[in-house]
Amino acid sequence: MSNVSYYTLEGIKKLREELRVLKDIERPKASQAIAEARDKGDLSENAEYDAAKEAQGLLEMKISKMEETLANARVIDESQLDTSKVLALSIVKIKNQVNGMEMTYTLVAESEADLAAGKISVNSPIGKGLLGKSVGDVAEIQVPNGVMKFDILEISR
Repeated sequence: MSNVSYYTLEGIKKLREELRVLKDIERPKASQAIAEARDKGDLSENAEYDAAKEAQGLLEMKISKMEETLANARVIDESQLDTSKVLALSIVKIKNQVNGMEMTYTLVAESEADLAAGKISVNSPIGKGLLGKSVGDVAEIQVPNGVMKFDILEISR
């Protein structure tokens, strides 16, 4: 079963670049570390060799996972998205009903989330609570310390 994930074009480019670095830079470094450790003698008692092999295994696992993510990644055409409700890549302006604070978030894929830049994951509690809502709706979101209520003020792309 594949896990399709939706990304912006920028997010896909970032993933591809990270994969390129892992394959073209980190993989040769791992092979070199193994070769250097192997040259130091008896492999049965060579902790450096064991560590280098383990690091290589972890790197290969990371590469494999990233290749799978990219294989299942789909780029969202933002011009085709419905702005009547909150979806992935929506820019949502919300108002906390308790303290009146207004916030604007862009809902993105988990790997693109960056709270400092106002990008939250569609898989986060707030992201999940906002999905499917329309302007004027109230989103009741279960967070670790209780339930928060947000008014949906604006949705855009």
